[in-house]
Amino acid sequence: MSTRSEKRPTTIIVMAKECVPGRVKTRLHPPFSLTDAARIAAASLADTFDAVAATGLPVLVCAQGEVPVRPGFRSIPQVPGELDERIAAVVDEWTGRVLLIGMDTPQVDPRMLRGIADDWPYDVDAWFGPAADGGFWLLGLDEIAPRRLGGRRRGDLVRGVPMSAPDTGRRQRGRLVDAGLRVADAPQLTDIDDLASLREVAAVLPAGGHLARLLRTLTAGSVGSVSSAGSVREAS
Repeated sequence: MSTRSEKRPTTIIVMAKECVPGRVKTRLHPPFSLTDAARIAAASLADTFDAVAATGLPVLVCAQGEVPVRPGFRSIPQVPGELDERIAAVVDEWTGRVLLIGMDTPQVDPRMLRGIADDWPYDVDAWFGPAADGGFWLLGLDEIAPRRLGGRRRGDLVRGVPMSAPDTGRRQRGRLVDAGLRVADAPQLTDIDDLASLREVAAVLPAGGHLARLLRTLTAGSVGSVSSAGSVREAS
């Protein structure tokens, strides 16, 4: 596929949430304490910030609650409402091309994100990154004229899609296709939801990252500890 001769700036949007015990990663409890589950969420967010910073692209943090923002990042608060409404609001507000990700895929490769931004094909309107649990980890949207969307805004491509459901990804990708957009797929990633997905992500984390270092210090009760190399050592 041919690429655009004139590249427009791409902004990475990170949907981030304050890492308060009892409000984040609660499916990791048990075996982890709520406090340690929140530490895992915070480390995942820190690794995500490292990855997006390494792309060299502009970064916008769309924050729910108090989220520490890195120097050079911009930040805006999430609007009230369900996740689809919050995503819709930020892609409506922000102009230009966007790559929107969450904070649950700390293994994301900054080279892949930069590659999508730099080599965005001329005949692609949207990028979709499926998640292993049936959701999605990446949503990329080009500037799309409202007339192409029947007078609607970009946010309407997300608004109303049920989130955190087994078929969220299928529905979201279908919404893009039904709107007449030309969609390209990014590689599937696993996002951290529970102990099984944490183990899977741990297996591919860089050893020096925030989450890898944290996991080496945590013991998941009777089910064992999760190492940065992905091995699980049974507790005695």
